[in-house]
Amino acid sequence: MPHFHRLSSILSNSTLAILRRRGSFSVEIGLIGVRNTHHLCVVGSGPAGFYTAQQLLKSDDSVKVDVVERLPVPFGLVRFGVAPDHPEVKNCINSFNQVAKNERFSYFGNVSVGRDVSVKDLLSIYSGVILAYGAEEDRKLGIPGEDLNGVYSAKSFVGWYNGIPAEQDLKPNLSYSTAVILGIGNVALDIARILLTPIELLKETDITAHALDALAKSQVREVYLVGRRGPLQVAFTIKELREMVRLPGTRHTLNPADFEGVKDIVQGLPRPKRRLTELMLSAVNSQSNKDAKTRWILKLLRSPVAILPSRDSSSHVGAVKLAVNRLEGQLGGNQNAVSTGQTEEVPCGLVIKSVGYMSLPIGSDVPFDARSGVIRNDNGRVVGVPGLYCTGWVRRGPRGVILDTMSDAFAVGKTVLQDIRDQKLRSSDPARSLSALLAEKGVSFVSFDEWERIGQEEVRAGSAKNKPREKITRIEEMMRIAKQTSPVSPPSEKS
Repeated sequence: MPHFHRLSSILSNSTLAILRRRGSFSVEIGLIGVRNTHHLCVVGSGPAGFYTAQQLLKSDDSVKVDVVERLPVPFGLVRFGVAPDHPEVKNCINSFNQVAKNERFSYFGNVSVGRDVSVKDLLSIYSGVILAYGAEEDRKLGIPGEDLNGVYSAKSFVGWYNGIPAEQDLKPNLSYSTAVILGIGNVALDIARILLTPIELLKETDITAHALDALAKSQVREVYLVGRRGPLQVAFTIKELREMVRLPGTRHTLNPADFEGVKDIVQGLPRPKRRLTELMLSAVNSQSNKDAKTRWILKLLRSPVAILPSRDSSSHVGAVKLAVNRLEGQLGGNQNAVSTGQTEEVPCGLVIKSVGYMSLPIGSDVPFDARSGVIRNDNGRVVGVPGLYCTGWVRRGPRGVILDTMSDAFAVGKTVLQDIRDQKLRSSDPARSLSALLAEKGVSFVSFDEWERIGQEEVRAGSAKNKPREKITRIEEMMRIAKQTSPVSPPSEKS
């Protein structure tokens, strides 16, 4: 009898007997509308995780989604990576909140996959598991002096002012007048802007209280942005450059020699690059307010070869040694940086390495390419592990903006849904659940309602300071608020 064994575990014996007597088993089954339920797990609550959950939930109403997050609080890169003076970029959180309101969605914060539970544990519970935990390790330069005091990774520095719990005791030394940022992507420009923005403007953002206090006392007046190639290869975008050019009380310096011949080919560039290049050319010519107390310098065609100790302290940075490069290849085409053999030194007391991120392996049973820093996958399907998928930076590497991550998450979500339709994923067993496993292991998790309690407290504390929110940066404090029994009154969040 078709489908009998599959349905016998769902329908009662009396119902099955009635269907047999009527001799219309398959017709009655269609009328009843029994459907298999697929319970899926997404590891990571940043944009990749939430956009994947959104795609799964809106496309199939038989799907349930649990999102598992290492920290008590959600939203990953949006909360901890987006610059505090870019609140408009965080508007995607509104969409994520709508996803979380779906009755088929559950959030498990404060659960670390690899520590509290394994990928194998999750695969035994869920029909499928999607890894979307991002890239949390900074890339190394591999040059002498990289470990000197006063040298920080962009990940750590951004985490310090954005509230990542692991970075709250960083205490960067901002008592020096000159900082060097190695890298010329958007993150590098974000850091430079935060270092040079007037403190009155930062006070109106959700920057952490300890970072705001330190920046108010900062002695940094000059920031170098160092890139190994030329103006046509910069990684930052026009929005970030425009903000730097217009930064109040700050002047900029771009070397006209770096732009030799660029004006002649700019009109033939693709529109986004053309607009960016035109803005750089305009900045070269304007060379802003010379009376400004702070300035930033775009130093192109330079590669760091060593970070040198200070003459006063052999354990603290005193300068960066740079190789002077030239470009080989056709202007406007593929060009490579080649050392001229010359070097120069830039004295400084603060160095921030902004040369990219990489993902880390999540378990020995998940195939990982250590060289490229991504999980081995075929269009999102993890190689050799049925039912396991990956998306976002852990799938394709740390590149692109949130919109790129959204597109990737939607694509992988569609792949999972196709596998469900093709019956490549088993139905979930209602007798098994993550909450039961966590209770067995003694792991206290944070639900989305409990996260909202934390968020409400942050907004309440921020409103007293005319800030959008005052981020809580200690996990112990997050958990205390999440588990308290008395409700927190929800104030209106500042737009």
